[in-house]
Amino acid sequence: MQDSAGIGMAAAVGPCASVPAEHMDFIRQMLDRVGDKWSMLIIAVLEDGPMRYTDLQRQVPGISQRMLTHTLRQLTEDGLISRTAYAEVPPRVEYALAPLGGGLKEIVKQLIGWAADHHDEIRANRSRAGTAASSASRS
Repeated sequence: MQDSAGIGMAAAVGPCASVPAEHMDFIRQMLDRVGDKWSMLIIAVLEDGPMRYTDLQRQVPGISQRMLTHTLRQLTEDGLISRTAYAEVPPRVEYALAPLGGGLKEIVKQLIGWAADHHDEIRANRSRAGTAASSASRS
């Protein structure tokens, strides 16, 4: 919400009412980050402990090398995961949930579980909506 001068205002009611208006942009950024499908899957996979890059790539089906690198970098910058490089030959790097990211793992697992539990129902709804839309466009 913006006032007539274009300055952000706090919400009057609801979950955003307790958040200062000057924090909302940052909160939206964080929700976008942790709500990203790849971030959620990486957080869920790291629940079982530290993993190497190639193991993460195997455990997160469909993620490209570029997207995995990008997502790991962002999650590390935000302090949600940690990156540990070992001085070995060949070099070894492990990623693990940081304490801050550990607070998200149950939430992420619940969201993934909810999506899995309701997969068939959502797919059927999408199919019905697609059929209705194509019927309406023919009219």
